[in-house]
Amino acid sequence: MSESHELDLLDLPVSAGRAGRGPATWGQQAIWDAVSVLGEDAPRYNVSVGFPLDPAYPRAAVLAALARAAGHHEALRTRMVPGADGELTQVLDASGHFPVVIRRCAAEESATVGDALLAELASQAFDCAEQWPLRIGLVEADGLVRHYAMVLSHTAADGGGLRRLARDVVMLLAAGTGNAGLPPATQPLDLAAYQVSERGRRRDEAARRHWRSRLGDGPRALFAPRVPRDPQALFPNACLRSPALLRSVDHVAAARGVSGSSVLLAAATQQIGRLSGAPDVLLQVVVNNRFLPGMAQTVTTLAQEGLFHLRSVEQDFGALVGRVHAGALGTYRHASYDKRLLDRDIEELRGELPDLADHSCFFNDTREPALFRPPAPAGSPVPLSRAREQTTLTWPVEFPPRHNLTFAMDVYDAPGAVELLMTADSSLMPRADMEAFLRGIEDTVVTDALATGCR
Repeated sequence: MSESHELDLLDLPVSAGRAGRGPATWGQQAIWDAVSVLGEDAPRYNVSVGFPLDPAYPRAAVLAALARAAGHHEALRTRMVPGADGELTQVLDASGHFPVVIRRCAAEESATVGDALLAELASQAFDCAEQWPLRIGLVEADGLVRHYAMVLSHTAADGGGLRRLARDVVMLLAAGTGNAGLPPATQPLDLAAYQVSERGRRRDEAARRHWRSRLGDGPRALFAPRVPRDPQALFPNACLRSPALLRSVDHVAAARGVSGSSVLLAAATQQIGRLSGAPDVLLQVVVNNRFLPGMAQTVTTLAQEGLFHLRSVEQDFGALVGRVHAGALGTYRHASYDKRLLDRDIEELRGELPDLADHSCFFNDTREPALFRPPAPAGSPVPLSRAREQTTLTWPVEFPPRHNLTFAMDVYDAPGAVELLMTADSSLMPRADMEAFLRGIEDTVVTDALATGCR
C-alpha cells in the first residue's frame, strides 16, 4: 500500500447534556420528503465542504474541536425517525459517536487526497433513523492534519448551516484549549416547539396565504415548449465562472443601495423577460431564513422557497433592481412554512382554478460573503472592462429530469469569481438559451458596474 493510501478509521465519541424527542421542524420534514423519493440519487443532496487547514493541527486537537462542535450543535446528534405517512420525529441523543476517516499522504498531495476523500464520503447515503448525520475526513501529512472534509445529511443542515459549522470548527481549533465559546444557537427541538406554537402557526398561515395569492395572480406560462418533451431526457447543467461578476455584484449592490442577491435576482428576472417574452415573472427564491429572530447562528435546515412575483419587467436595470429588492424583502418574510400544508393548499387551489401560475423557475444565491468567501488567486486583477475575457462556460454533468422544473440557477462563491450553475429542461430552455441567460446576467451586471464607476 502506498503512503497516499494509508488510512485510519475511528469513531469519535461525543457526550453532551441534553437528549429529547419531538416533531420535525418544517425544514427537516421538507428535505426528508424531497430526498426520500430519490432512491440511488439521494446522496447528491448531501451537503459537504472541504478546505486546507493552515496552520496544520495535531489529530487530537482536530478531534477535540469536532467533539465540542457536535456537543454544541444538536442537529449533529439528531436522528430522524419516520412514522406513519412519513411524518418525522427528531430524536436527540445525549451521547454517541460519528465516523472519522483519516488518510495519510505527502504534504504536497494533501489537497488532492482531501478532494478525493470528500467526494468519496459525499457519495454515500445516510441512514438518518439509525446514524448521526455527519461524516468527517481528515488528511494527515508529516504527523499533522492539513486538510479537512465534512459531509452532512441535508436533513441536518442546509448550506448556511454547513458554513456555520465549518466556521465554528475553525474557531475552536484556533482557540485551542482556551475558553472561547461558540455563539448561542437555536436548536432544532426548540425551533420545532416554536413552529407548533400559536405564533408559529400564524407565521405558517401568513406564508401560505402569500403563496396562494401569487399562484392565483402570477403568469400562467413563462417559457413555451421549443421541442416535444422526452420524459426520460436528462437535464443539462451549465457552469459560468466569472471573475468579473465577483467585483461587479459587490459594486452594484453598494452603488444601488441593495443586496448582492437582489442584484443577481434582478438580472435573472430581466433575462427571463427577454427570453420568454412574458410581461410578468414568477420565481421560487431560496431564502436561508437566518434573519429570523434567534436563527443567525443556527446549524439546521432553515432554508425554504419564497415565491417572488414581479409585474412588468422594465429594461432599465437601475430602476429594475430597486423594485426587485423591495419585492424580494416581502418574499423573504413569507419563506418559512409547513411544506406539507402548502402542498395541500396547492392541490386545493388546482381544483378551484383552471390552472396555476407557472412556478417552475428557481433562484438560489448560496453566498454569504461576510461569513465565507474563498481567497482569490494571487496576482493583480485585470481592469473590469477586460475581466470578462477570463469568463468560462462549461457543461459539467447532466441530471435526471425533475418534475415542475423549467430551470434552477444556483449562485456560488468560487476563488476569485462568482459561479452561476444552471440546470434546465432543454425542451423549454435549449442549451443556447441557457448560455444566453447566463451570459446575459453577467453582461447586465458588469455593464451597470462600469456605468456606475467600477474600474
